[in-house]
Amino acid sequence: MGKKGREILILHKVKSEGISSISYFLASGNEACVVDPRRDAKIFLKLAWDAEANIKYVFETHRNEDYVIGSKEIADLIDVKIYHGPDLDWKYGNTLKDGQEFNLGVLKIKAIHTPGHTDESTSYAVYDTSTGKETIMVFTGDALFVGDTGRIDMYGLALAEQNASNLYNSLFNKLLPLGDQAVILPGHGAGSVCGAAINERELSTIGLERMQSYALQLKDKDTFIKFKLNEHHYFSPYFKKMEEYNLKGPPLLKNLPRFKPLLPGEFKRELQKGGIIVDTRNPTSFGSAHIKGSYNIWLKGLPSYVGWVLPYDKPILLIVENFAELKKAYKYLLRVGYDNIKGYLVGGIIAWYSNNFPTETVGMITADNLKDKLDHNQDIFLIDVRGAPELKDGYIKEAKNIYVGEIEKKLNEIPKDKPIVTMCGNGARASMATSILKKHGFNDVFNVLGSMKAWNAAGYPTVK
Repeated sequence: MGKKGREILILHKVKSEGISSISYFLASGNEACVVDPRRDAKIFLKLAWDAEANIKYVFETHRNEDYVIGSKEIADLIDVKIYHGPDLDWKYGNTLKDGQEFNLGVLKIKAIHTPGHTDESTSYAVYDTSTGKETIMVFTGDALFVGDTGRIDMYGLALAEQNASNLYNSLFNKLLPLGDQAVILPGHGAGSVCGAAINERELSTIGLERMQSYALQLKDKDTFIKFKLNEHHYFSPYFKKMEEYNLKGPPLLKNLPRFKPLLPGEFKRELQKGGIIVDTRNPTSFGSAHIKGSYNIWLKGLPSYVGWVLPYDKPILLIVENFAELKKAYKYLLRVGYDNIKGYLVGGIIAWYSNNFPTETVGMITADNLKDKLDHNQDIFLIDVRGAPELKDGYIKEAKNIYVGEIEKKLNEIPKDKPIVTMCGNGARASMATSILKKHGFNDVFNVLGSMKAWNAAGYPTVK
């Protein structure tokens, strides 16, 4: 506690589901800052109220590629200064200098330019001036994660080697020298597309990472670069929209049109005018009855996978499992920049078919059914839609691997004259794949319930 009973340090982590982005609120005395705020940013004002602190700064670690930043949302409501790193032509906020320092209560915050993931990437080291000169924590953005380091392919393969070299220098010459005692506060947790192998654990220190992170064992620069160049990542189309929004500053949420409840007839008319349906129900519900042309993306997967298939210039029509999920679906879409959400179907799919409006189905088979078909050499086309790195854990030898996000651009590799069977880890992405295939005229389509989880539980053979 401080001299007047004020806390020297209050730290809150705000995690956004699906994209695994992590924002931070830090306060000392009656002053606070926010690091990499998410777009629905009022939570940080509440944290400031509860801490009896004024938000003085908003720090961005880099121009995020996978979600919309909320800095301008905060600045629209309170007087605050926004800072981000050099080497970009920012259209809002203030550009930092390497080594620039800020005071926050008894804390000192030092900006450290740490390029590699992106050119402007900046970390923020925190010092408690009341106790010593050692770094107590560091916000590492997408440079250093728990168990992993940032991807280096955001500018394409031509510049990946240069980025890997920059990242090596940032890690070994700037972050690790902060000391083993420093707690690291990364920009993402496990499941993020910004790393290849981020640990499920979200608490670590420079010292732990020095000992446990494989990449940090590669002290030879050339070996480190080779390792990073061999990582496998997918580049989602929506990244470009995020880069645009986060350079210019995204539209404020208060200026967006409110999405509306739509009765089945109204929903049908919006669909006929060019709306695109996103159905967030589970695979079995979607498979039993859905509206033709719908994309099936399960709720928790919405922020991670919607950017692979949904355009930004079309109105979005939502179907959810139940009304309680509607708010989450709405926020998930806003966090990745889908602002044109027209409305949702009141009463869900039941209301639709109760009006005698047409529906479609997707076939569903079990792992046992699939094994029987393969054993009897039935003429099916089996697609494993998992990411390439997941196949290292085992796959069915008859399966063709097409990542779910790349299905639409690889339709010519899929035959239309035989049944198509899709599978993934547990069936959710496979259902998304079936919805894409149905939308493009593949009618004889099946989803394997439980997918590889069920296949492995049955003890059926896989190859690696």
